Amino acid sequence: MAGLAGRTLFVTGASRGIELAIALRAARDGANIAIAAKTETPHPKLAGTIHTAAAEIEAAGGRALPLACDVREEAQVKAAIDKTVGRFGALDIVVNNASAISLTPVADTGSCRQFLMAARRPISPSYSSSARCRIPGPSRSGGLEFCHYL
Repeated sequence: MAGLAGRTLFVTGASRGIELAIALRAARDGANIAIAAKTETPHPKLAGTIHTAAAEIEAAGGRALPLACDVREEAQVKAAIDKTVGRFGALDIVVNNASAISLTPVADTGSCRQFLMAARRPISPSYSSSARCRIPGPSRSGGLEFCHYL
């Protein structure tokens, strides 16, 4: 990830998992990381909050902005993007990988939980295209980059 020093990443779901690993790798290059995730307080079964992720990112050499954000809610996403641009001056890369899991056997996972897990990709490519027009401030790279993981 050469060349990320001073660039700003907006990473959904970055309180844990591969999203946090991506953020930490970018932080080692000196990137600014907006952590857009729901977990503000410790979960009994899952490690990581937006605050613990921010501490890890800063320890790795990046600058962090922990943002409580449910990416299913467009108003929360817009507010988080506005805070990111306000703090770092620009937004260069969106890594969209927020997800939900159920730590139960498939046969024991109710249909509502299955729907929740399937519905956790609201910053879709089509939404991203329209959101690109609404994201304020310049991109230092000359264009906003989106990374979608399905």
